[in-house]
Amino acid sequence: MRALLLDRELIVRNDYPDPAPAPGESIVRVRMAGICGTDLELARGYMAYRGVPGHEFVGEVVDPHSGALAVRRVVGEINAACGRCEWCVAGMGRHCPSRTVLGIVGRDGAFAEYLRLPGENLIALPDSIPDELGVFVEPLAATYEIFEQTNLRRDQRIAVLGDGRLGALAAMVLRAEDYAPVLAGHHRDKLDRLAALGLEVQLEDQLEPGFDVVIDCTGHTGGLNRALELVRPRGKVILKSTAAAGATLNLAQAVVNEVTIVGSRCGRFGPAIAALLAGKIDPRPLVSCVFPLDDAVAAFAAAGRSPNFKVLLKP
Repeated sequence: MRALLLDRELIVRNDYPDPAPAPGESIVRVRMAGICGTDLELARGYMAYRGVPGHEFVGEVVDPHSGALAVRRVVGEINAACGRCEWCVAGMGRHCPSRTVLGIVGRDGAFAEYLRLPGENLIALPDSIPDELGVFVEPLAATYEIFEQTNLRRDQRIAVLGDGRLGALAAMVLRAEDYAPVLAGHHRDKLDRLAALGLEVQLEDQLEPGFDVVIDCTGHTGGLNRALELVRPRGKVILKSTAAAGATLNLAQAVVNEVTIVGSRCGRFGPAIAALLAGKIDPRPLVSCVFPLDDAVAAFAAAGRSPNFKVLLKP
């Protein structure tokens, strides 16, 4: 099959081995996939990953043994857990110590014609949600995880740091759920585009301290330090960023100000799909361009350039 291989550099191959499913797994033909900040960090060396990247996708189940999901459009939870350890038994398979993660840890991902995932990871995509919306389910689910982990109040002052893909989605979700976040970044052109979508935006260096909640979506190692500068005493910092480079941290400020720091990663798909079905959020204006899989290397380059937001691949 055709696939984008990351092996110290990115290269499109036309002879990559087709995925061979393990028992309980299904084969999915990829219809559309999205490039996110984690994918860009993988290309820079994050997780020392070697294989096919990509974890945001819409596909069709092609395995005739997949029961009700056969020939259905699906999205997929990216963490493939063992199902037996104490974390899995406790319903926390996303933290299974022996898990593989689609396109990130030990499992080829979605930037290919086909992928494999356990059948229990696959979720049918309603017919009314087109591919270009469905491809956002995974990152939207990661944003909705914030509400699972924290008890945000609508009268709190909330700042979202980072004017890229994840920051934009986080601010859009908060706005859709009747919060009033300030989205801050360094790129005036991106902020102007996001302001046109109805978001409150500000240049990050103009923010004043005193926020109740600061959500770090910068994708940079300095994001936590800046968040700690902006959050009020006994406030909350939510970390959504992953980066290849290590960070230099001074956590004294977190101790002195008694700041709660919450790491936040993947989320349940149900809330994201429900929000799309209800029309509460439409991230399609964030799509900057769509590339064929043959041009995946160029797509990665485009995804890393401002003012582009979301770049999609269509095998």
